[in-house]
Amino acid sequence: MRNLILLLILIPFISYTQSDVPDEYWIDDADFEQKISGGAFDETDIVVVEFWAEFNKENCFNEWEQLDVPYYRVDISKAPQAKKKYRVRMAPTIIIFNQGSKEIVFKAGLDLLLPTDLNEIQESIIEINKASKFE
Repeated sequence: MRNLILLLILIPFISYTQSDVPDEYWIDDADFEQKISGGAFDETDIVVVEFWAEFNKENCFNEWEQLDVPYYRVDISKAPQAKKKYRVRMAPTIIIFNQGSKEIVFKAGLDLLLPTDLNEIQESIIEINKASKFE
């Protein structure tokens, strides 16, 4: 019985850490503008940022490793300036930046669910890339 209780306590932590973003992908107000400004990346100036909240961690974007561009996560409680500047009202909210400019926003509704998936984000990145190419 003791082992069962321990297992039930640990399951949420195990499942959360498996989809968690490593520390180097977390940003806050101190490094936000520098990370989204682009230009530091050889292949793209596009950066995807997810505004995240502890109270809604179950609905975060979990396919970040499959993105073809740099991805960062921001804890809204640790980045009040960025949250205010980009008018983030719900978490999760995903913003795609191109050379530091906000291009596309996906934000949770009142149900706190992220209204997008990996395919839609990738398609948006492709559209931004096409639009920023001079032909």
